[in-house]
Amino acid sequence: MNDISATSGIADRTLLIVDSEKPFVARLMRAMQMRGYVVETVDTAKAGLAAIEKTPPAFAVVDMKLGDGNGLELIAALAKKRPDARGIVVTGYATIATAVAALKLGAADYLAKPAEFDEIDRALRSDQLLLLSPPENPMSPDRVRWEHIQRVYEQCARNVSETARRLSMHRRTLQRILAKRAPR
Repeated sequence: MNDISATSGIADRTLLIVDSEKPFVARLMRAMQMRGYVVETVDTAKAGLAAIEKTPPAFAVVDMKLGDGNGLELIAALAKKRPDARGIVVTGYATIATAVAALKLGAADYLAKPAEFDEIDRALRSDQLLLLSPPENPMSPDRVRWEHIQRVYEQCARNVSETARRLSMHRRTLQRILAKRAPR
């Protein structure tokens, strides 16, 4: 067991997780409890704001897209209520614009889902932003495009017409892409 108070001298180990994705929250909560955090979870922006107002946590992991609001609101509220708190945004809809906005509002880091629990823990405990070195073998642009198409295809319950509509792509073009193997 990796107790954060022993490894980093952190006395306040309160962690607020705000995410509506229940399976992810359950796994993250268990992983963070095993690392010594005292975890509270909520699944809406309203409940997150109330938790921050009531007892501002030392740490927060916030999803960007919540059913009733935006995770950036929570980051801003946490930074205002407790400036020494470390909040990070974890999202499945990562963009450069939202990453910049999150950091400007006080987020300590911005991670794309699926994020590893160790990566989340490092981001929470880091005194500086995580600066990752470039990957040894980065994905090719074709592979990134193919993976994005596959992700949208799965989110659309493998419906080719709906996927094509969401990607602003002709259905037959999409069918040809889906029939091919993944690029390297």
